[in-house]
Amino acid sequence: MTETKELKQQNRKRKSMIYMIALTGIMTALAEVLMMLEIPLPLMPGFLKYDFSDIPALFAGFACGPVAGVIVEFLKNLIHMPFSGTQYIGEVANFISGSIFVFAGAMIYCKMKSKKGVVLSLVFGTIALTIATCFVNYFFSLPLYEKVMGFPMPAIIDMCDKANTIVSIKTKLDVILMTFVPFNIFKGITVSIVAFLCYLPLHSFLSKKEE
Repeated sequence: MTETKELKQQNRKRKSMIYMIALTGIMTALAEVLMMLEIPLPLMPGFLKYDFSDIPALFAGFACGPVAGVIVEFLKNLIHMPFSGTQYIGEVANFISGSIFVFAGAMIYCKMKSKKGVVLSLVFGTIALTIATCFVNYFFSLPLYEKVMGFPMPAIIDMCDKANTIVSIKTKLDVILMTFVPFNIFKGITVSIVAFLCYLPLHSFLSKKEE
């Protein structure tokens, strides 16, 4: 009897692993396609591009746990590196910010697997994304653009100031607060809305996986 139970548990773990690998592969492919469809946004400098590639990673996190979502974020950026125009700085920054958004959201959803849980996970994920990217961009991305790409900070400030016709941007801190914060809030909210709308028809599928 004990052997039968252990065998069932092993089969269940094996099926779960196969499911995770298959879903991760599918979501990675979809995320990469969406990442290739990046677009510029009004009031934002040309080096900031918007896309929906975090949604597949988010659903991988919902279905298989936060680690699966982070794996999708890692793989999509790894695949995208040959197309990089930033000497991989943009891809590394995208991985960090996307992983924070997906990991935070999936953690909340794992504790509250319901529509309310989805809403809370997306709200928390957006807040975590916005706060974390302030530090990532201030201490990582912008300094690397200067050192690796020879893109001086005054030039970055000037690009952001010219793109934003509403407020004046004169310092590095202004770039963070007036450019990156609005960009990530907008990205988090719009990705969250689309993710929630996609969640509704996928709810039964996720519920079956949870059982």
